This record gives sequence, C-alpha cells and structure tokens, in this order.
Amino acid sequence: MRCRLTLITTLLLSLAVAPAGRAAAHTKHQAICPGALWYDTQGHLIEAHGGCIVKHGNEYYLFGEDHSRRNQPDRRYIACYRSTDLIHWHYCRAVVELKNPDPALFTQDWILERPKVLYNRFTHRYIMYAHIDGRGYSLARVAVFSSRTIAGHYRLLRSFRPLGHQSRDIGMYQARNGKAYLLFEDRPSGFRIAELSQNYLSIKKNICLIHHHLEGLGLVHYHGLYYIIGSHLTGYAPNADVYATARSLQGPWSRFRNIAPPQTKTYKSQSGFLLKIVGTRRTTVIYLGDRWMMHRLWNSRYIWMPLQIGGGTLRLPKPRCWRINIHTGVVSFVP
Repeated sequence: MRCRLTLITTLLLSLAVAPAGRAAAHTKHQAICPGALWYDTQGHLIEAHGGCIVKHGNEYYLFGEDHSRRNQPDRRYIACYRSTDLIHWHYCRAVVELKNPDPALFTQDWILERPKVLYNRFTHRYIMYAHIDGRGYSLARVAVFSSRTIAGHYRLLRSFRPLGHQSRDIGMYQARNGKAYLLFEDRPSGFRIAELSQNYLSIKKNICLIHHHLEGLGLVHYHGLYYIIGSHLTGYAPNADVYATARSLQGPWSRFRNIAPPQTKTYKSQSGFLLKIVGTRRTTVIYLGDRWMMHRLWNSRYIWMPLQIGGGTLRLPKPRCWRINIHTGVVSFVP
C-alpha cells in the first residue's frame, strides 16, 4: 500500500509541476532551433503554421494556422504572436475564430490555411488573404479578411476565385510603393502572380502565369532581383523545393533550381514565406518553412533559417541553431 501511495503521490507531483516546467521552457530559448519544440512566453507550443511575419513599429507579428488540440472542431483558427527578436514570441490572440461561413458551399471538414497579412497604407487597414476550401480541395478559393489593428479581430469579407482561376496555396508580396500581389497555385496551368486593387480587397489584373506546378509560394526582392520559391505538389509530404529569379515580376523567369540538396527534401520541410530583415550592417533573408506532421498538425515544427542569397543564387543551409541581431541584421550561429 505504501508503494502504491508513493507512486500516486509521485504522479500527482509530476502533473502539478508540468505546467510550471512548460511555462519556464520559453526562458531556455536563446536561439531559433529549427525542428525543435518551440514555446511561447506563456509556455504553450507556438501554433502559427503556414503563415507570415509582419513588422509593425519595432515589433514583429507572426500569423499562422492554429491547430491546437483545445480548439473547437467546428471552427478554424488563425493565431497571432508578437516578438522583438524573432526568438521569444508572446501570444496575442486568435485573430480569426471562424465557423463555416457558408454550409451550402463548404463541407463540414472545410479548411482555412496559409494566412498572409499586409498593411494597406491607403486605407489604413490590415488585410488578410487565406486559402479556403472544402473536401477534396475542389472549390479552390481565397478568403479576404480585414482588421483596423494588426492584432485585432479579422472580419471575413468574402471568398472568391481570383480572376475566376483556381487558387489553393497562396503567398503575398508587397512592393515599396504600396502595390500588393497575390501568388496562387492555379491547377492545371501552373501558378500566377496577380496585382491587387488599391484597397487590396480584389484582384486588379494578372501579372504573370508561370507554367510550373508549385505551392507553398514565397517571394522576395533582393539586390535588384526577384526570387520566388515553391514546393512541388506532394501535399504534406516534403520534397525538393525550388527557386527562380527575374528582374521583373512579369518575367522572364529563370529555370527553377533546388534550394537544398534534393535528397534532403528541403530538410524535411515545405516553404511558406520569405522574411527580409534590413539591418544597419546587412540585409538578411529568412526562409520560413513547416515540417508538417500530417496526423498531428498541432505538433508540426518550424524550419526557419537564414538563406545564402545573392547574384541570382539562393541556398538553404543545413538547419542549426541561430539568432539574429534585428538592428544590424547580422546572424550568428550557436551550439
């Protein structure tokens, strides 16, 4: 009996200290370690998959799919976090907590994924685009949301097919002059780059159709060249992601080349976003990818790494722990 009581006591104590252990876990994060468990400042796993990062003042805001097991099954969630160093993330809120917006159109197991957020300086609103779909991904639409504040409630405005084309995985790009562009996979044609209207709520015109079947799209402008990356159509399974370059969004685009040794399958990740940090000493471009756990999406990991980029070449190095000085843009690697 004494042994049984001791065992029960030990179990109760372990349960009691577990939350405190998780809450303290974030203090151990002194670097970004690709593929590792990553906790927010409250000690919960960061749930922001397939998303993007937006700079606002001196802070960075991370948006992404929230697949937490505590979520209600009839809703889809987009979470928002903020950080000043890209390492320590504070959970803000679920900026989207959406029930099926149209049961006549979307099935019970509908999806909302790949959120991308931009600030519109003309209307002073934050606009979010996401892929919204039903069973079999046959609807292939984008959903458009709007908020007055960066971490506020994003209200669904509508969903549609951009210029009548299919749209599944999406990316977005914003030029320095405020013009914004939607990148979207349009089977069976390839993928497209389209310019948004001035208020970002609709599509103004098609810019380019690239006859290459890619998803997980990301785009950055670096030293006079546009670099676009994407993943082949293998669902949650990783593959050898590729990139191409052009001096204009209209093209012509170069041939596509691997961003990492093909046998690594992009180090078991899928591309999703390119973040450019313009520092006082250097400009760093960061690859934001996901290591998806198909049957445990809540446990999917993040593969974030600074890229080797320039002169028309782009390379994703082997993942290892690193940190960045946000002010200077200088990256350092740590054990």
